[in-house]
Amino acid sequence: MMSKKFDNVPVEKDTRILFRKEEKIGNYDALHEKWNWEGIKAESIIFANDDISDLTDEEIEQEVRKSEFVKKGSSITLKRSEVFTYVNFNFETT
Repeated sequence: MMSKKFDNVPVEKDTRILFRKEEKIGNYDALHEKWNWEGIKAESIIFANDDISDLTDEEIEQEVRKSEFVKKGSSITLKRSEVFTYVNFNFETT
């Protein structure tokens, strides 16, 4: 059951969401997405900024890397928006 916390996560125009499920990353609520955009397949862990306001980018990346989702050796990008923080990983070109 999805909580209301992630109801307003925006999806970019050309992005196709393949999978979306709420998860716990460490002690934090998160939304796990798999997506496809212009021939790139990847995954994201999305946090509500209010939940992680005490964490640095490095701490957020460490939390996500400890999860079962990130493949060994995957590069990670992190982007903070006004409401959500996006951690992207497991990039594949199709």
